[in-house]
Amino acid sequence: MNLTTNQLEFDRLHIWHPYEVAEPVDSAIPIARAEGVHLIQPNGRELIDGMSSWWCAIHGYNHPTLNEAIHRQTQKMAHVMFGGFAHQPAIDLARTLLSIAPEGLRHIFFCDSGSIAVEVALKMALQYMQATGQPQRSRFMTIRHGYHGDSFGAMSVCDPDQGMHHLFARFLPVQVFADSPDCGFHEPWRPESFDPFRTLFARHQPELAAVILEPIIQGAGGMRFYHPKYLEEVRTLCSEHGVLLILDEIATGFGR
Repeated sequence: MNLTTNQLEFDRLHIWHPYEVAEPVDSAIPIARAEGVHLIQPNGRELIDGMSSWWCAIHGYNHPTLNEAIHRQTQKMAHVMFGGFAHQPAIDLARTLLSIAPEGLRHIFFCDSGSIAVEVALKMALQYMQATGQPQRSRFMTIRHGYHGDSFGAMSVCDPDQGMHHLFARFLPVQVFADSPDCGFHEPWRPESFDPFRTLFARHQPELAAVILEPIIQGAGGMRFYHPKYLEEVRTLCSEHGVLLILDEIATGFGR
């Protein structure tokens, strides 16, 4: 279906798209349908979606298996609230996830977006510290160039410069930021490259609830691959001092 000039103008004037300026000059790109890796415009022009819908369409668009599964499920129920209710699709998915999760991870909490998943993880860490009599542990530590989402808690652990902290400086919690790792994935491991993180961690350790990191690769922050040993050192440090570790695999997990 073709979008008329009036429809595109209405979109430009009245619909705010993600990361758009308040008064956009140009109209959004019209899309009529999608197939595989292609976004197809009303005039038939095909665009390759190199971003894969912000990394969400890893199987491509209009996939027959996914379409059939969606259709089959909607014949039973499209949605039911999860509070106090259980259903087979959620149980089956949880069983599958636990079968591939590392040993010791035995619980699943379903979320509807990456930002909310991070929010829930941060809240769980704070609740844990409250429940174990450590309310002073209320801050989070991370590394620069990270991205963890756009809600308030998630934004607070995003890179303070690239994450638009200045726009919300009076409201965002102030977290602890170490420099991004300078030892690359394919480089020989240099133990001294972990010293800046270790030093900053030691300074703030009594007030830390958790460390949150994108494991191995910082996605939106520039596709920065750091040495796996760095992550192992963080794990060891957190375990030694009773600080929780949150691994944000939203951009890198599930085959992405």
